[in-house]
Amino acid sequence: MSIKLLDLEPQRRDAILNAALKEFALKGFDNASTNVIAKEAGISKALMFHYVNSKQELFQFVYDYFTELLNKEYFMKMDFKETDLFERLRQSYILQIELLKQYPWIFEFSKLSATTNSAEVDKELQNRVDKKQLSCDNKIFDMIDFSKFKAGLNVDKCKQFILWANVGFTNEIIDDIRNSQTSNLDYQHIIATLDEYFDELRKVFYRSSNN
Repeated sequence: MSIKLLDLEPQRRDAILNAALKEFALKGFDNASTNVIAKEAGISKALMFHYVNSKQELFQFVYDYFTELLNKEYFMKMDFKETDLFERLRQSYILQIELLKQYPWIFEFSKLSATTNSAEVDKELQNRVDKKQLSCDNKIFDMIDFSKFKAGLNVDKCKQFILWANVGFTNEIIDDIRNSQTSNLDYQHIIATLDEYFDELRKVFYRSSNN
């Protein structure tokens, strides 16, 4: 990683990281513009290249930084001992929201692994993707107590329905965060709404507590 970028004060560092992640995720490495990144970060292009030596170094820094951040602040904090599906999803949402407050484009991270026109960049990406896959497997449905589900339901299809609902609500939260000043968002209201959705999903899929 670039030591100069890591040594920056957090506000400036995050401005560069958010601008770079957004540009690389939307346009890919080849078409991303360092002019756009610098402008959105609120600094000159010359100053940005004081912190990193090239577009490729910035791209690799962004990839490494967010790989480490997601592992540390999301995957490693998930409690997979929790066997209630909706409680596990709730903790996943809360961790995601905390990250989205600071990095609104963080869950576009997976788009950075797309093939580029540079064999050198592709080689570096492949090395990183291989390592990332070891720690970023989707475990959200692992070791869940499916005995709570109503008798006669097709569990695999239920999982798909719940996943679709999860994706839809996640996209709604992301849109709200990106389109608003994060300081103006009522995160407690978001979590309360989430809890209401989970209560309804429990009624649909879970056995009655009286059974």
